Amino acid sequence: MPAPDLVGSLLFCAACGSLLDLPSDSDVIVCAPCGASASAAVYDGLAIVTASAPSAFPSALRQKRTLVHSAQSASDPAARPQEATIKEKCPGCGHDEMNFHTLQLRSADEGTTVFYTCPKCGYKFSQNN
Repeated sequence: MPAPDLVGSLLFCAACGSLLDLPSDSDVIVCAPCGASASAAVYDGLAIVTASAPSAFPSALRQKRTLVHSAQSASDPAARPQEATIKEKCPGCGHDEMNFHTLQLRSADEGTTVFYTCPKCGYKFSQNN
């Protein structure tokens, strides 16, 4: 039989088109359906390289992330959460007030995460509630 056809990492029989088993320790590749054989030496040291684009594997999570980002940018051009002010001493500079906002980063049955920012020095920290 002529040399098997290589498509990606798959070997096909040149005589009947059947998928061949990968060459093992044997020096000959044998097609089980038609009995044709070929030398396995042709495939010694063969490197198979595959590449894909991120769009090749669609993900429901990736699609939702895109929707969230576009909704944030549409509703708030700065995409910055609204902050409130609290009388809390800044650990960085000692200023009397801190700005804060909350986000639900963990599961719904757990508390929110509070993000603090000092309006004077810009010091930031977070706290899980």
